[in-house]
Amino acid sequence: MLDRLTWSGVLADPVVQAGTLAVVGAIITRIALRPFPSWKLAGQVFFFAALTILLLYHDIVPYEVGPTPDSTFERVFIALAKVVWWINAAWALIGFVRVFLIFERQPREGRLVQDLVIGLIYLGAILSVVAYVFSFPVGTLIATSGVFAIILGLALQSTLSDVFSGIALNLGRPYIIGDWIVLNDGVEGRVVETNWRSTHLLNGSNDLVVLPNSFLAKVGLTNLSSPDRSHGVTLTVRVVPTIGPTAILDVMQTVLLSSGSILTEPKPGVQIKSLNADAMDVELFFRVRDIGHAGPAKNEIFDLIYRHIKAAGLTLARPIDAAGPPPDQMLSEDVVKPHRPTPLKLLDAVPLFASLTEDEKETLAASMSRRTYKKDTVLLEQGDTVASLMIVRSGALIATRQEGHKEIELGRLAPGDYFGESGLLIGIGEAASLRALTFVVVYEIAQASLTPLLHDRPGIAEELAATLSRRIETSQHSFATDGVTLNGGSMTSLVTRIRHLFQVPQ
Repeated sequence: MLDRLTWSGVLADPVVQAGTLAVVGAIITRIALRPFPSWKLAGQVFFFAALTILLLYHDIVPYEVGPTPDSTFERVFIALAKVVWWINAAWALIGFVRVFLIFERQPREGRLVQDLVIGLIYLGAILSVVAYVFSFPVGTLIATSGVFAIILGLALQSTLSDVFSGIALNLGRPYIIGDWIVLNDGVEGRVVETNWRSTHLLNGSNDLVVLPNSFLAKVGLTNLSSPDRSHGVTLTVRVVPTIGPTAILDVMQTVLLSSGSILTEPKPGVQIKSLNADAMDVELFFRVRDIGHAGPAKNEIFDLIYRHIKAAGLTLARPIDAAGPPPDQMLSEDVVKPHRPTPLKLLDAVPLFASLTEDEKETLAASMSRRTYKKDTVLLEQGDTVASLMIVRSGALIATRQEGHKEIELGRLAPGDYFGESGLLIGIGEAASLRALTFVVVYEIAQASLTPLLHDRPGIAEELAATLSRRIETSQHSFATDGVTLNGGSMTSLVTRIRHLFQVPQ
C-alpha cells in the first residue's frame, strides 16, 4: 500500500509530469517523426498544447513574470519549465515555416527566407526567456547591444550587403533555381544555388560562376526562363531576290513547317527586314520549349533553310561586308556547271546515293517518276505498303501515328528526305500516315529500278536499314508498332533479311 501511495505521489508531482512530457515529446518529434515534416508539426503542436495545459493546471504561466517562490528547487523547476515551454513554442512555429515551404515545393529557393524567419523565431524565444524567466529588462539589453551592433555592422559591411541583397532578391524573385539568366555585362548561366552571400550559375562551358548577391542586386539581368520556360529565337537569312518576295516568304514559311524542334504555338513567323537589288534580308522568329533546345533548333533550321533554298532554285546572298566582286559579276552555278536535270540534282543532294557513279545516277534518274500533292493531301495512310522509295523534292510533310483516339506526331520531312523504305525492304505497312503541309513534289523510285543498285551497292541497303530501324524505334517510343519489335541484335537481323530478299552479297 505504501508503494502504491509513493508511486501515486511521484506521478502527481508536476516536476515528473512536465519532465516526462518534455522528454517524450522531444524523442517523438525530433527523432521518430523527423523524416515526416507534416506529422512532426502535428506532434509538436500536440505536445506544446499538452505542456501548456499542464503548466497552467499547476498555476505556472510561462508568458508572465510570476512571484518568486521561497524554495530554491521550485524556482529552478519553474524556470526550466518556462524555458522548455518557450523552446517548444519556437519548434512549433519553425515547423509551420518548414511545412509551408515544402508545400510550396520550393525548399531550395526559399532557404534564405526560411533561415531568416527561423532566426527571428529563435531570437524572439531567447528574448522571451530573458524577460519572463530571468526577469531581465529586454529594453535595456537591446539598448546596450546597439553599440556592439554598430561596431559589428561596420566590420561586416560587405558581408551584410550581400546578405540583405540576397534577402531582397529572394523576396523579389527575379529568378528561381533552374532559370537561365543573362547579365548586362554578358555573363550568363543557369541558376543552380542561392545562399546567404552569393548566387551560383552554371554557364554553357559547365563552369561554376559565383556572383555576390550585392552585385546581382545592382546589375541588370534578363531572365530567359520567365514568364515561362519557352524561349524565343530569331534568325536572319540573306537571299538573292531572283523571284518575288512573296515566293521567298513562302519558302521560309515552309522551312518553319518542316521543323520538328520548334513550338507551333505561339505561331512562328517570317518578316522581310530589307530588300535591294543584291539581296533580301528575311527574319525567321520562333519559340522552343526551353533555352537548352535553342542550339539544336537553330542547327535544324539552318539545315532546312539550305535544303529548301536549293529545292526552290534560290541562292544565298553574300554578307554586306564580304570582300570580292559584287553578286552581279559572279557566275551562277548553272553557268559554271552544265545544266543538270532535276532528278539528277535530287540524287546529288541525297547522301544515300553519294556512292553511285555518274552513269548509275543517270540510269536511276531516268527511271524516277514525278508526283505532286496539294496541301493537306494524305500521301500515305498508316498501314499502307509502298513498294518504292519516295524522295521529297520540295515542300513539307508531317508523319503522324494514330492509336485509338490519340494521335502523335512522329516527325516531319523536308527536301532530301525519303520514305517508303519499310514496304520496299521488308514488305510491311507504314508505321505512320504522311500528310502534305504545303504543296509537295515527290520523286518515286520503283523497286525494280532500285534492286540492281542494292545488289551492287550493299552500303545503300545498310543505310536504308538504319533509317528504317530509327523510324521504327521512334514509333515504338510513342506506341507499339504493329508486328514489329526491335531489340538487341535487331539491326543486324534486319540487314541480313534485306540482303537475303535482294540477294545482296555478304
